[in-house]
Amino acid sequence: MNNLNSRFSLLSLDPTIIQKCIHCGMCLPSCPTYQETKIERNSPRGRISLMRAIAEKRMDLTELFAHELYFCLGCLACQTACPVGVDYKTLFEASRQDIEKSQILNNPLRQIARTALIRFLFRSSFRLRTFGKMLRVYQSIGLDRLVPYLPFIPAKLKDMMAQLPPIASHFSSELIQPRETPFHTKVRWKVGLLTGCVQDLVYSKINRDTVDVLLYNGCEVICPPHQGCCGSLHAHNGELKTAQLLAQKLMDAFPLNELDALITNAAGCGSHLKHFSNLFPPGTPWRKKAEEWDKKVFDIHEWLVKIGFSKPKLTDTSQPQPVVTYHDACHLCHGQKIKNEPRIILNSLPFIRFVELEESDHCCGSAGIYNILQPEMAHKLLNKKIAKIKQTAASILCTANPGCLLFIEKGLKKQQLNIQTVHPISLLAQWYKMANPGEPTPQKNQEKLAIPK
Repeated sequence: MNNLNSRFSLLSLDPTIIQKCIHCGMCLPSCPTYQETKIERNSPRGRISLMRAIAEKRMDLTELFAHELYFCLGCLACQTACPVGVDYKTLFEASRQDIEKSQILNNPLRQIARTALIRFLFRSSFRLRTFGKMLRVYQSIGLDRLVPYLPFIPAKLKDMMAQLPPIASHFSSELIQPRETPFHTKVRWKVGLLTGCVQDLVYSKINRDTVDVLLYNGCEVICPPHQGCCGSLHAHNGELKTAQLLAQKLMDAFPLNELDALITNAAGCGSHLKHFSNLFPPGTPWRKKAEEWDKKVFDIHEWLVKIGFSKPKLTDTSQPQPVVTYHDACHLCHGQKIKNEPRIILNSLPFIRFVELEESDHCCGSAGIYNILQPEMAHKLLNKKIAKIKQTAASILCTANPGCLLFIEKGLKKQQLNIQTVHPISLLAQWYKMANPGEPTPQKNQEKLAIPK
């Protein structure tokens, strides 16, 4: 544990990771920032050249380098495009760790924001939920609508407050029992459900839908309440020590030996959850436990296809027949290489017409807190994504990451487009309910999803 910092530093990384880049430029067409600016240092190839210069001590870590690494979305599209398999994710996280250790970007406002968000709020499930409850009250009594007219609030703070997502009326633990068992079929698997932090606060309904889908497919579900953040946000922002502590907390929350799988439905979390072992030195007890953990983590789409999920059977042609399209969340398609499984699930739904989204695997600009830190570039990418969505004439846009859902939904509303944003698993859950209208359901406190025709 003590050598965590040295293991994630450009100066002490295995040099073959950086040297693997052959500078062929195959990554350039896939890089959102390079495509917008056409500047070499804004590309993966340019950034890796800078990393290599620092690792070989030919260049000091500079403020320009630091800003460049925070200009990168971390979407990992370059990893998919790379013909020799450069591990950009490791280089990216090591660089950000070095930047934070060097304190080269430090200023009072940045320090306050990082301490409040990353080191305080997202480090504790209790604090995060308390904040969520306060935010829920703030939004429910309409204070959020007054903020733009209050002259004593700085404009930058108003912009940040305007981007706060609407908090769900119930958290996951209010919708899901710690243990739920299938009521209409025998138990075939026992799985744990990871509820996430942002997902828990904003999209707890997706977690409930995920449990319903798992129950329908013969999975007993273990869902410990108050799980907290997985540490993905911290790892991507140079706070690896905190990421390590949060990983330990999460592993302790689940009876790992009893479970066949651990299920995640948030793309950004899943990409991190599958690699907990990277956070611990070889030969340590936590490393051994993390390796067992990594083997059992599955994205929900991946798990359903693996076990041969039940396809909804609908014969009533009066049911909705929407046009549906799908946006690939970066950390699902590039981080986890899961592209076909969501499409298999969506194409299994009777009566929908699935239309492919052009450039579906291009980043929407959300990228965690990137849309707050780099709003100009984020909105350029969002506008491109919205234009592609409009071309499909879809009434439903599916995607499997809370950040993408929030950001794209905001973009659609801004352009006054009547297109619903939905997680694919929520759509599958709704189709199961339509196919089995007489069956009892364990759901409570849940609104029905309105499916447009």
